[in-house]
Amino acid sequence: MLLPNPRPASFAALLLAAVVAGSQVRATSPNTVESAEHSMRQFVAKGDAVHPYKATRRLEARQGDNVGWIEAATDYAPETGFRYTITSEGGSERVRNRVLRAVLDGERELVAKGEMARSALLPCNYEFQATGVDENGLAKVLLSPKRKERVLIDGALFLRPVDGEPVRVQGRLAKSPSWWIKSVDVTRIYDRIDGVVMPVALESKAQVRILGEATLKVTFNYSEIDGRPVAHR
Repeated sequence: MLLPNPRPASFAALLLAAVVAGSQVRATSPNTVESAEHSMRQFVAKGDAVHPYKATRRLEARQGDNVGWIEAATDYAPETGFRYTITSEGGSERVRNRVLRAVLDGERELVAKGEMARSALLPCNYEFQATGVDENGLAKVLLSPKRKERVLIDGALFLRPVDGEPVRVQGRLAKSPSWWIKSVDVTRIYDRIDGVVMPVALESKAQVRILGEATLKVTFNYSEIDGRPVAHR
């Protein structure tokens, strides 16, 4: 059973933080660290650009026995900001209205205020430290937030060693959105789509006081990037 405020609002806040935000380090040899540092420099040099897009986004949230989902047509451009239209939905009405719509509305507000840059993977927001290459051959870079903010992640960035393109970000939000939320673990997945690296999936798990675990899953299916139609994938 979902409890009254402030818990649902806190849950929505943590999911929004996860949307706009992405283990123990093993010993590595000097050559793998050098390779990771090269990949890190490539990534930092490219910056963390936000590309205009059109995409179908599916959001699904679970809190206890309550599950809700929404599919929305979304688009972003500097001139128009972030916009969405709900195309289908199901499950718990309260999860949909109090949580998932709040996530989309919150993202729209952050973009309108020009605050999305505060969550970007840039040196103004993070300290980067290359630690080596993981078992999958990806360069691992530790992310240390420069501020305790709920849109920043204390964790690691995994890059393709050949070109420094991001593959995955994972870690814990640097600051909890609420006293009710003990911790929020986030994983964001990237892929190259028609020559542009874009986020394609996001998953977060939060430990909520009294209520237990709450989860969010988001997938992105792009139809247009940088004003160009995306080839069928």
